[in-house]
Amino acid sequence: MELIRLTGPRLICREYRQTPEEAEALHAVFGDPETARYLPFEPRGVEECADQIGHYLEEAEREPRTYYRLAVVPLADAGDDGEGGVPIGQAAFTRDGDTAAFVGYALRRDTWGRGYAGEITELLCGFGFRTLGLHRLAARIDPDNTASARVVERAGFRLEGRIRHELRVGGSWRDSLQYSLLEPEWAAARTT
Repeated sequence: MELIRLTGPRLICREYRQTPEEAEALHAVFGDPETARYLPFEPRGVEECADQIGHYLEEAEREPRTYYRLAVVPLADAGDDGEGGVPIGQAAFTRDGDTAAFVGYALRRDTWGRGYAGEITELLCGFGFRTLGLHRLAARIDPDNTASARVVERAGFRLEGRIRHELRVGGSWRDSLQYSLLEPEWAAARTT
């Protein structure tokens, strides 16, 4: 398995571990109705979160790897080897062909407003553009999630448009706003 670890100033995005503690940590994000209202699924139970982690680890074994779900841990808690600490969220990266990917994140509600989403977005952009050599990254955001829209806009993403009735969650249709960032735009912003 290709182990991924993305390290920022305050956070590490690393592979999940199949432990009860990691399942509980994921449940603190995915099981919270306030957080899940912006996600493409209804709140999940602890067992569902444990199953998800198993799925993430199976996907990490695939060649080529296209699906990355990484545990987000505060750097101060990660330990010397970067493997410790309790996850406070998830970084999501899904390749879309050879030149593009979708990025996203979800954080435990008590960590909102600390700039972590911006740091995760920057780490995912660096991974996509520098490490994988991709040309385009995209993000889909619930139209009501104005905080996430601001995060991707600050990272340089541009609004492309609204995807009407993209998702059906809990019996209701949801729209998404699609944003994108091209590698030349990302690189130019880092040289100025």
